[in-house]
Amino acid sequence: MGHQCFNCMKFHLCYFIFLATFALHLDWGSSATNETDKLSLLAFRVAITEDPFGVLRSWNDTVHFCKWYGVACSLRRQRVTGLDLQSKSLSGSISPHIGNLSFLRELKLWINNFGGEIPTQAGQLGRLRIFFVENNSLAGEIPKNLSSCSSLTLLGLTGNQLTGRIPIELGLLSKLQLLLWKYSRSSRKFDQHKRIALGANLLSSSIPRTILNCSSLALLDVPVNQLQGSLPADIGFTLPNLEFFGTSLNQFTGPIPPSISNATNLVELETVLNNLSGGVPSLENLHKLKRFFVSANHLGSGLHDLSFLCSLRNATGLEKLRIDDNSFGGIMPDCLSNFSTTLTELNTGGNPTFGEMPREIGNLVNLRRLFMHSNGLSGGVPSNIGNLRNLVELRLDNNKLSGVIPSSLGNLEKLLKLGLSGNSFEGTIPSNLSKCQQLIGLDLSDNNLSGTIPPEVIGLSSLSYILNLSQNHLTGVLPFEVGNLKLLAYLDVSGNVLRDEIPASLGKCEGLLVLKMQDNFFHGSIPHSISSLRSIEELDLSHNNLSGEIPKFLEAFDFLRILNLSYNDFEGMLPMEGIFKNMSATFVIGNDKLCGGMLEFQLPKCSFGASQTKKFVRKLQLAIFIFLGFLGVALVLASLYLYRLKRKRKESVSTSNLDVL
Repeated sequence: MGHQCFNCMKFHLCYFIFLATFALHLDWGSSATNETDKLSLLAFRVAITEDPFGVLRSWNDTVHFCKWYGVACSLRRQRVTGLDLQSKSLSGSISPHIGNLSFLRELKLWINNFGGEIPTQAGQLGRLRIFFVENNSLAGEIPKNLSSCSSLTLLGLTGNQLTGRIPIELGLLSKLQLLLWKYSRSSRKFDQHKRIALGANLLSSSIPRTILNCSSLALLDVPVNQLQGSLPADIGFTLPNLEFFGTSLNQFTGPIPPSISNATNLVELETVLNNLSGGVPSLENLHKLKRFFVSANHLGSGLHDLSFLCSLRNATGLEKLRIDDNSFGGIMPDCLSNFSTTLTELNTGGNPTFGEMPREIGNLVNLRRLFMHSNGLSGGVPSNIGNLRNLVELRLDNNKLSGVIPSSLGNLEKLLKLGLSGNSFEGTIPSNLSKCQQLIGLDLSDNNLSGTIPPEVIGLSSLSYILNLSQNHLTGVLPFEVGNLKLLAYLDVSGNVLRDEIPASLGKCEGLLVLKMQDNFFHGSIPHSISSLRSIEELDLSHNNLSGEIPKFLEAFDFLRILNLSYNDFEGMLPMEGIFKNMSATFVIGNDKLCGGMLEFQLPKCSFGASQTKKFVRKLQLAIFIFLGFLGVALVLASLYLYRLKRKRKESVSTSNLDVL
């Protein structure tokens, strides 16, 4: 019976597909009925191969198709006007029968797993206003006949695998606003203008002139494609109403057109990761500019390239400025300090700039991120940097900065990450860095710092990402407070002058993945508490004065991939399990008293020499003494037991004799 029902269902599905296919080849016009819509929906369902949430279970004859999940209909004619199946993990293809839903106004299929191509039949939907298919796996080219959807206002194609050229026909859609769903800016309002966004596909060639001639265009965003050529020289004149311009992650070359300053409504300019070159023109007319991102290009000549920054003083609402990883050279201009207090992010890193940090940078009191790393900055860090109390990240690493680390950094109580490595800072580590109670990462490596490690700093329990104090001249011991770093993943104190034993409290840092303590003067044995670091992936204790046997508990560290114990004074047999089976991951050279282990280590065989014989004899004597002690105690207890037993028997005999009398 079940088999017959299954065949019956197959027959009905095939019948529906036949009718829908037949309908697809007819010019329905006004003669189309709501039965056509039903058959088209059923054909759409047949093309769905996976429905993990079962949202299409209601698509059957038990209820009217206007009540099916995701389907919206007009009240009077009962025709399908909307199909909303977003974020339902549906797999399959978009059926070409979708073109028969002649009253369809909204089609929302974003965030699913639809594959195949966008059916050309979608071009038949003359009433379609919204077409969202973002974040699927659609391939092929954008159908040119989408230009026939004359009512189309919102078209979302981002996050697919579309290829080929951007159809020039799209420029004929006078009502079109192509939305970029992938980014939060899709919620911004451009009600009076058009938007073009075709990001996260594989589109090639260049931006069609038909699109560039849309003078009312407000948003043009084509990131993450393979678009080439130069940016249009007249873009500021042809698109004077442009508010957002984005070309990030493409292959554009040449300069940023000077005409861009004519687009006085521009709010955001993003052209990251291209091959742009030349200088940046004056931006003094862009009073509304809030975000300016030109990172990772070839802009600048390496000389005096930063004058354009001063033209941004007129952008009183500027929020984020990223010019990192280019070839901008010259002295960092003082006008940086005159930027609007609305500025929350400033990134000039990775450029061949030089000179001192602008002394008045402390005026930018709303900065949350300040990145001036990998420049050529020299001199000291202005003490008024402590005024930037909203800073979350501060990177000044890989410069030529000198002097002491300002104690005013302790005022930055919201700071999460502080990077000062690769400079020439001297003096001691400011103890009031411990006031930064939210700090998760601190990197002071590769400087000239001296003195002891402040217990307050190394005991800062918020540190969970990295603590790097390596390659300095720090002295004294590794403070016991290091045990407070229970969540820390990366600890490096190598290349200093630290002495004494490894603190047992280090075993409390159970979150450690990397522990580097090489090139110091630690002595004594590896504490047994280290056995708690079962998540460790890299352990380097080389070039110290450590002694004793290498602990066998290291064999049980399942995630350990690099172990360096070289150039210490370890002795005894080298363990043979776990990491010790891998010669390319284990380094024990420079420990002359080691023996045994895997043959690949080429260590001498373990034999009982004079000293080892003495140790063995002492251990044997101790074992014999303990054994004799236990034996003596046992004999005494046995004697007592026999004595009491004998005494009880005598008492029993005496009692018996009395009873007889």
